[in-house]
Amino acid sequence: MIALMPSRSAISLPLHTALFKPGMRLAVGLSGGADSVALLRALAAQARELGLVLHAAHLHHGLRGAEADADLAFSRDLAASLELPFHEARADTAAEARSNPEAGKPNETIEEAARRLRYAWFRQLLGSGEIDAVATAHTFDDQAETVLARFLRGAWTEGLAGIHPVIKFPEGRILRPLLGATRAQVEAYLHALGQPWREDSSNRHLTYTRNRIRHELLPLLEGWNPNLREHLAQMAALALDEEAWWQHEVNRLAPQLIMEGRPVRGGGRAAGEELALDVTRLSALGPALQRRLLRHAAGQLGAAPDFPATEALRKLALEGRAGQKLQLAAGLRAERTPRELRLTASASATAGHNQPEAVPAYPVPIPGELDAPAFGLHIRIDAVPAAGLPALATLRNWKPGDRVRLRHSSAPRKVKEVLERMHVTGSARKLWPVLEAGGQIIWMQGIELDPMMGITVAVAPLAASPSPPA
Repeated sequence: MIALMPSRSAISLPLHTALFKPGMRLAVGLSGGADSVALLRALAAQARELGLVLHAAHLHHGLRGAEADADLAFSRDLAASLELPFHEARADTAAEARSNPEAGKPNETIEEAARRLRYAWFRQLLGSGEIDAVATAHTFDDQAETVLARFLRGAWTEGLAGIHPVIKFPEGRILRPLLGATRAQVEAYLHALGQPWREDSSNRHLTYTRNRIRHELLPLLEGWNPNLREHLAQMAALALDEEAWWQHEVNRLAPQLIMEGRPVRGGGRAAGEELALDVTRLSALGPALQRRLLRHAAGQLGAAPDFPATEALRKLALEGRAGQKLQLAAGLRAERTPRELRLTASASATAGHNQPEAVPAYPVPIPGELDAPAFGLHIRIDAVPAAGLPALATLRNWKPGDRVRLRHSSAPRKVKEVLERMHVTGSARKLWPVLEAGGQIIWMQGIELDPMMGITVAVAPLAASPSPPA
């Protein structure tokens, strides 16, 4: 539902108001640029009618020197003028881009690093319990640029869905209420209010892919089709709905075709870190479902095969002979047996990645508190003195075999299964923290567990370092 939001000016912005709920504590990601300033102003004008408790949040990326310092000061002042709580933090984006342990590669672009750090901080804010959701100011133009960029990279359907209106994380949701507004509408709205904004000088640098698409490629293509942005946004809407339908089908069929471990004589399967697909059932499905199930299975192993790799897996499953093997990128291996296609992730799949063993384990006194920089968390444990109470807990990464007892659950569950239910994948899955005490996991990020008697765990993001005076 797109509704026109009135404001104090004669011009209003189209906002997706159905994303909000009365009482929601909403932080607006405020960079100081036109889009985020417009979103903050529009929401501030209607916060009472929508029942929102509004906050502003600014991440200083450690780039552009004094210009970025001025962006922070501007954002802080704007929040103060609107009498909104203001959250701020700093990051060294350039250093992170040079060495990104979470992405498991030595280099990533500044754009990639900035986005990763920004969303990691948003998730910390959500995990702190101070806010319920974060709103980012992505616009109609951003959507068109994103779809085109992903098309150029050879994205699958999920990539062509572009910027989703809602992203769900275990800690909370990221909302994009401004996707129906064009950049021209945003600037007209701010001009009508007499509201200034900050211009990011890096937005003009053609060294960045996004800027080349915005300033060169899109205008060139619009010479062929002036309605290209609309068509790209419509493609995103179609792909988003198509992908949701297909994902439902994959979730329904995956348990019937994908199995863990190897079969054992006498029936059943031995536990293991490999997955197998029933090739007879797979061959009875259409190519679209075959591809999606193969990629779904590979994703459970932390791999993301591209189109040629997926087709190679499909050919091995449908036409291969027993004993044939296939080695793919990122350490993904496949083996054909008479009845199954078996997938494993070799050691090379995690080489250079953040492996669970490489993350430090932190001893936490009971009672006591501790900062855990590797996880970006501050842990505090309160305890009622009791016989048999352990002296220490351990904050560590989860590992295969871990089990947790969910609140109101009748039996322990595998952490691996819980993470799958939470849709935690990739690098986040490899670095998911748990707190163990007395041989029992008493806390796990993003899920409510049965508490250990007499022990209370409080977890918050590490506090940002103080900012220098503006």
